[in-house]
Amino acid sequence: MSEQETEQLRRDIERTRAELGATVEALSHKTDVKAQAREKAEQAKTQAREKAELAKTQAREKAELAKSQAQEKPAIPLAAGIGVAIVALLLIRRRRRS
Repeated sequence: MSEQETEQLRRDIERTRAELGATVEALSHKTDVKAQAREKAEQAKTQAREKAELAKTQAREKAELAKSQAQEKPAIPLAAGIGVAIVALLLIRRRRRS
């Protein structure tokens, strides 16, 4: 066997060892049930945090929109308040009559 063939064989052996090491590591990870469960739990926590933050942001935006609309048209909330007060007064009067 020539020096060049020997060197090529050594490179092939090193490459095969590296590939085998990566394969063993991947198999080891697949069989580690606890680690997989921790990863999934962490993913679920992250998703829950993201969804909560999104809901919080959306609620804040809707509240700000409602506030700005109420400031632009104060007659609408005022009229609604007066309507509720009238209904409440009528219900109180009915109860007193009964």
